[in-house]
Amino acid sequence: MSEHTGTPDVKERVARVVAEEVLPLLQMDGGSIEVLGVRDGVVQVRLLGGCGSCPGTVYAVLMGIEEELRRRVPEVEYLEAVP
Repeated sequence: MSEHTGTPDVKERVARVVAEEVLPLLQMDGGSIEVLGVRDGVVQVRLLGGCGSCPGTVYAVLMGIEEELRRRVPEVEYLEAVP
């Protein structure tokens, strides 16, 4: 499997960015995030806690996370929230 399709290296880098940059901010507002997988440039995440219940918040949070991931992990094309 190539990096483009989601090797563990890409998922590890995505998970590291989420753990170091995203999770602490979400936890301040009672939320959390789980990285479910990375495949073909698509990162699947599940928002938990307060961040997963408000549609407006979900959109804003996802856009911010996607921007940070695309900046730090070039293989990421977009973010997909999974219920």
